[in-house]
Amino acid sequence: MFGGDVHLRAYADLQRAGLSSNLGRCGLDKWTRDLAGVEFDLVAVATRSEASAQTSAANFKEWTDHEPKAYHGQTPWEDVLRDFPDLDVMAVSTPDHLHTPVILAALENGTHVITEKPMCLNMQEADQIIEAANAKDLVVGVDMHKRYDPDHLRVRDDISQRIGDPVYGLAVLEEPLEVSTSTFKWVEDSDPFSYVGPHWTDLFWHYYHSKPVALSAVGQKKRLIRDGIDAYDAVQVRVDYANGMSVHYHNNWINPDDFEGPVNQGHEVVGADGKVESDQQYRGFRFWNQGGGSHTANNHFTRDVKRPDGSFAYIGYGIDSLTVCLTAIARMKHLGESRDAVTEIYPTAEDGRITVAILHAAQEVRDLNFRYLTEGKGAPVTARFGEDGITIIDPINEEQPFRKIYEKAI
Repeated sequence: MFGGDVHLRAYADLQRAGLSSNLGRCGLDKWTRDLAGVEFDLVAVATRSEASAQTSAANFKEWTDHEPKAYHGQTPWEDVLRDFPDLDVMAVSTPDHLHTPVILAALENGTHVITEKPMCLNMQEADQIIEAANAKDLVVGVDMHKRYDPDHLRVRDDISQRIGDPVYGLAVLEEPLEVSTSTFKWVEDSDPFSYVGPHWTDLFWHYYHSKPVALSAVGQKKRLIRDGIDAYDAVQVRVDYANGMSVHYHNNWINPDDFEGPVNQGHEVVGADGKVESDQQYRGFRFWNQGGGSHTANNHFTRDVKRPDGSFAYIGYGIDSLTVCLTAIARMKHLGESRDAVTEIYPTAEDGRITVAILHAAQEVRDLNFRYLTEGKGAPVTARFGEDGITIIDPINEEQPFRKIYEKAI
């Protein structure tokens, strides 16, 4: 979904006009002139099915008059790397649980990576990715586009200072039922928190750079099970942070199909001296028509801007996250800058590791609490983060009430 839409449209504009047109949106206008001449060439698209690969290649040709080579199969990235061994960037938008093999193959080849969130689903894989990137001195950028929402930039740079020390927060992102029942075939290998929760966990990390210290989680299975899908409908996770802040993350993928917006989303932060609320679902833009119902739209995420020739540029904060990653890579390749020098401008693998730690712990805690709730034993399981890693605290397991699932510092 993201690969064939957001990524492909963004790369079509890169093919046409390069990076410079979007740098000012990201505060990177300092490098506009230096990078203006950098040309981009999308050489390949790779998907599981032949039909989707051909569709993506044909769409790209329609937008740019350039047709990338189309690959398909179980491991099509291997074919891409074989045919293009000097590939500069691999963009990864596979299902959540399949990011790691593509990322590692690219890094082994000496290729920079831009990956969809979450970077991966467990800490062992996160460490593998970071170790491989460090060994080859390569960028692994994570598409965390909520950092670049103009409302969130205002919270980070202005409002967070006005409301004082953070006390607690709430973040909600609810996806339509269509996502879990038809769009994705892999929902049993993931859950709604692992799928969209990383947007929010990264945003709170971006706001405060405070690490998690404790976690509790529960999940529910009621709606999808009716369709024979053994996956969580919804997951709620509470994370306590080193700065004393506590944040509740609520996610589902069972919103009714006739909900007025693509998703329901928003967050709030309460500070010692104030509060900020940000509703990303309803931003004041609403329309309705005869027979079409009432709708809201997020015109900030991505939008078409009509050019004089009738074609459309594709901009928005959904593109900005890709732009900053590509800018970091371009500065290294064309301006000779070090990876350390560009680290501050994009969501790094080390940033992604914080989210992976939360996801890893939440999966363990959620599953145990789901089982215990079914057995009428309550939901007593929690997780602890620290210099000694991640510990699952399970008072019902008398033989092993403190179980380590990861043994390195978070």
